[in-house]
Amino acid sequence: MSSQTGGLGSYNQIDIPTKKPRKSKKNPNPQLSDEQKAVNKALSQVRIFIEHAIGGMKRYNILVHVFRNRKADFADDAVGICAGLWNLALSY
Repeated sequence: MSSQTGGLGSYNQIDIPTKKPRKSKKNPNPQLSDEQKAVNKALSQVRIFIEHAIGGMKRYNILVHVFRNRKADFADDAVGICAGLWNLALSY
């Protein structure tokens, strides 16, 4: 696997929210534009959805605890099973 690609796709573009500029003498009241605020809000909505999914998968403690056996690709299998179980739980 190359350093730019992961198991789920490529990481060539990462969307990072825009930070508010620092306060200075030239800019005593820094603000973001309405467009920047809208982009930040859209990014945070996606991030929260993903974080909730990861937290839901971690409820199946197999992802939280250390697995000391040496089965090949066990971590990938465990994540796949937990994701499937979490999606099944969401569908009910």
